[in-house]
Amino acid sequence: MKMHHFSLILFGLLSALSGSYGGNILVFPVDGSHWINMKVLIVELHSKGHNLTVIRGSSSWYIKDTSPYYTTITVDIGEFDDDFMLQFLPRYLRIKRQGNSFWNEMTLADEMYSRFARIHQQICNMTAKIFDNKTLMNSLKKAKYDLVLTDPAFGGGVLLAHRLGLPLVLNVRWTMYGEAHFDIAPSPLSYVPVIGLKQTDKMTFSQRVTNVVMRVMTLYKNSKYFVNPYKEFTLKYFGPDVDFSSLLLNTDIWLMRNDFTFEFPRPTMPNVVYMGGFQCKPAEPLPADLEEFVQSSGEHGVIIMSLGTVFGQLLSDLNDDIAAAFAQLPQKVIWRHTGPLPATLGNNTLIVDWLPQNDLLGHPKTKVFVAHGGTNGIQEAIYHGVPILGLPLAFDQPDNLSRMQAKGTAKIVDIANLDRSVFLEALKEVLYNSSYRENMKRLSRLHHDQPMKPLDRAVFWIEFVTRNRGAPHLRTQSFRMSWIAYHSIDVILTLMLILLAFAFLTTYVIRCLLRVVFKKKVNCE
Repeated sequence: MKMHHFSLILFGLLSALSGSYGGNILVFPVDGSHWINMKVLIVELHSKGHNLTVIRGSSSWYIKDTSPYYTTITVDIGEFDDDFMLQFLPRYLRIKRQGNSFWNEMTLADEMYSRFARIHQQICNMTAKIFDNKTLMNSLKKAKYDLVLTDPAFGGGVLLAHRLGLPLVLNVRWTMYGEAHFDIAPSPLSYVPVIGLKQTDKMTFSQRVTNVVMRVMTLYKNSKYFVNPYKEFTLKYFGPDVDFSSLLLNTDIWLMRNDFTFEFPRPTMPNVVYMGGFQCKPAEPLPADLEEFVQSSGEHGVIIMSLGTVFGQLLSDLNDDIAAAFAQLPQKVIWRHTGPLPATLGNNTLIVDWLPQNDLLGHPKTKVFVAHGGTNGIQEAIYHGVPILGLPLAFDQPDNLSRMQAKGTAKIVDIANLDRSVFLEALKEVLYNSSYRENMKRLSRLHHDQPMKPLDRAVFWIEFVTRNRGAPHLRTQSFRMSWIAYHSIDVILTLMLILLAFAFLTTYVIRCLLRVVFKKKVNCE
């Protein structure tokens, strides 16, 4: 028996040692809110003994030059327009307040596309500086990295992985072409809604027509604004036989930042790994002053409001209407807000520059989360089972919240129609209609009911790629096929020609036989 126990202990030690291989990982992240997701993976990988090197631009907003979790390579890329969002958002909101007309939407979309096209060009310029720096490239090659981990919202990491000949893992929901599923997986437009339309997987005929038209428009916009910088880059550095799309689709593992508690059911692929909510964690105790404020709410509870890292403040009239609505409720409110205080601020509302969102959402006294609909916030709300009052502003936010509304876990207030009475009635509905909380609790149970935590699943597949130098056995051949071959158009046409030839031959033979028969009959008469 003792020998048996010793064998088990020895086996456990060997397993632990074999699983603790420290990989050497090169990270090419995207700045802004996307960095929040990437940093979660970096911290976890560091805790597992992996060495991480992060490539950052010299004018990075959030990616620090020094960190206990990673070393950095800083590339001089000039200045990004830090004030773009600060300048664009107020004008964007003013246009939205004028009404959701088609031309307003098109004007705003074109401006955003143009801005992101410039960022794509800057990313290509940054990557070109890396490629042209022979000293840096030699050091990257000598470092013997196991893989490149990148966010493909911009393509620098994809290009660098190909240049270094390294396996590629994506931390992804968006690529330069849009929602990542449309790049990697079959996406039947009959029940897979295109981002931007706020539709569900149950579409009427007219909605399906709109879905197809929107998809065609999206492809056109992508080719107009985003393709050229990468086309020029790949032609210069890789030659005419390589295009960016094929490099992207040659990725080993796609770590998808959503799952089917959030997304509508749809086809997927073997190398797509879902890690929705991987950044979520159990709530930790609040700071003493914040806990005291929360407890002072008594039986009424607390409302949390945060519009994310970018949307710190709204227009003053919107802020005043929101504050006035909050003031009429018995609940206490914690509102992350920057800028001038609203003139109608009530005694029940605490304004803060920053709040521990995950910990507040996990607090038992939190009743409603007022949010703009960013993926991180929605995933945290699902994790903790807190219903949402949505104020979608831009980007993917309207679609994210429409998914939650379709599942009965959120109510949406359109910024164009928001005033204090509309906002107050919406708050009361989410607070006092128990179906919102019950539906979100059910969604939360589904999210938690899985064999391993999403973060553990993500780390496993990253380590899988480091151990096996890639995962080519999970990649399909579909992206190497032409559109005609993929949809079997050539096969269908060939079969149709054979069928037509057979029908023609059969008809010809029958006519000949009938002609012979009738000729004999005439001769006999």
